[in-house]
Amino acid sequence: MRESGGEGKKGLLVVAGPCVMESVDHLLKMAHTVREIAEKHGFRLVFKASFDKANRTSGRSYRGPGLERGLEWLEKVKRET
Repeated sequence: MRESGGEGKKGLLVVAGPCVMESVDHLLKMAHTVREIAEKHGFRLVFKASFDKANRTSGRSYRGPGLERGLEWLEKVKRET
C-alpha cells in the first residue's frame, strides 16, 4: 500500500493492519478500511500484516499463509489500494 497523505508530508504516521494474514479477502478489506480512515483524518499510513506470526499463545495456532503466499497477498494489496 502506498503511504496515504502524500510524499514528504509531516505529521502523524500510523502503522496498522491485522496481526496475522487470514485470507486475501480479509487483508484487502482491512487495507481499504484503514486507508479510508487515514485519508478522512489526514494522517500518513503504513499498512502491515504478518505472514508468519510465530509468537502465538499456542504452538498449534494458525501462523499465517507463509512467505510466498503472504508476499503474493501483499502485492495484491499494493496493486488494489
